[in-house]
Amino acid sequence: METVSGSSNWKLIIRREQDGVTLVRAVTCDARAALPDTLFGLPVTALGNHALSPTAWAETGEEVLVTCGPLAAEPEWNNRNLRDLTLPAGLKRVGDCTFLNCGGLQTLRLHDCIEFWGGSSLTNCRALNTIYLTRTNGQGISLAHFAEEISRELDITVQDGDQVTRLIFPEYEESDEEDFIAQAIQFSYHISGAGYLHHHCFHQKKLTLKDYDDLWPGYLRMHHDNGCAVRLAWWRLRYPTELTEKAEAGYLAYLRAHTAEAAAWLLAEKDTPGLSFLLERTEPDRDTLSAACAAAREAGASEALALLLEEQHRRFPAGLDKTFDL
Repeated sequence: METVSGSSNWKLIIRREQDGVTLVRAVTCDARAALPDTLFGLPVTALGNHALSPTAWAETGEEVLVTCGPLAAEPEWNNRNLRDLTLPAGLKRVGDCTFLNCGGLQTLRLHDCIEFWGGSSLTNCRALNTIYLTRTNGQGISLAHFAEEISRELDITVQDGDQVTRLIFPEYEESDEEDFIAQAIQFSYHISGAGYLHHHCFHQKKLTLKDYDDLWPGYLRMHHDNGCAVRLAWWRLRYPTELTEKAEAGYLAYLRAHTAEAAAWLLAEKDTPGLSFLLERTEPDRDTLSAACAAAREAGASEALALLLEEQHRRFPAGLDKTFDL
């Protein structure tokens, strides 16, 4: 087994080809890991079928050990503890069932240059909900693949040069039922949850933000999760890529009606700059500010508390609160 240095620890089985390297198998003992961009002077361009699946069968081939320093006494090489994964920057192809049963994987970081995603590549990745996607040459197919393959709430950040767009795709559920009626079987297909249209608003694997924003009024008319709606509206206002005045007004109206929930979320996230942005855009009433101050005190968030007290004093000076009985 050949040993090379890298930014993470990996046991690899590889196949060298003329234009790049295919990772036939890749197993790490790290919770946060990045696959190598290059090996032996060649770019890593493909992940084989079942390449990172903890339940994959054994493969033979050229073995490579990638190390980034001393290992623990008994490291677990099985990908079951993998939580945060960065894919190679030049990756072009992902095989069938590549991440099958990576049940602990929560965050995936990749460049949008993948030309092919195999079948069932994300099956049983039940914790995966956060994607960081870096644009390369235009819009690839990965954003559509994640949105269409994963029905749970997704938080996807797209970096395109200096421009950042952050999109929430709300959760929905699909289910099949079999009913036995008069010696016949009737199959029923059900969709529940308000997020189905957000996950399927792509045309030829491309997304226009106008189509995404146009779904907002209908989403609110359906039964939806208020917390998810707060996050969706918040990120569209925070990073307003191609945001029209009409869409902005709709998102802002919702945040103004749910400022208390937004403030509680931002306090939990310890996002003081975000809290400042919220206060500036929504101008919360006295009761909402008082509740947020109490929450900040309880959480020991001194910086956020100072910001909230300053806003409270600016908008509702204590001196104007005095009353007199005659």
